Amino acid sequence: MKKIAIFSDVQNIYYTTKQAYGRQFNYRKLWRLISTQGEIVAANAYAIDKGDEKQLKFQSALKHIGFKIKLKPYIQRSDGSAKGDWDVGITIDIMEMASKVDRVVLLSGDGDFDLLLQKINRDYAVETQVFGVESLTANSLINAATQYIKIENNLLM
Repeated sequence: MKKIAIFSDVQNIYYTTKQAYGRQFNYRKLWRLISTQGEIVAANAYAIDKGDEKQLKFQSALKHIGFKIKLKPYIQRSDGSAKGDWDVGITIDIMEMASKVDRVVLLSGDGDFDLLLQKINRDYAVETQVFGVESLTANSLINAATQYIKIENNLLM
């Protein structure tokens, strides 16, 4: 049985599914799909902590499914812009798991992860599976993945 690790860039998935479909991603359906393909040995969801009630309920639901929640504080800059990016944290966690699993599943459309996927595939012979909204996923990320799966109606609420 394949050992699988899942890494979800929560903000990226939330905003891309909202923009493309006006709907939310269904993490329970994802879990069911992935669990038929092997044993999920790690599942991390990376989010920004705004501390609001709706967000806390969502995080609780993810924990109930089986995800470990990793939070970073929401930072509002003086110019009104906001910061909250997990790229480095996701990269470190994927690098640490790459030698322990057969497949890395990444939920993100962020092209910054393309070199990471190429490296772990080359250095560890790890399969890389990316889930993303096709129109909002970087081509470089799609091309770097062993398998790219479009987020469509079957994975939405």
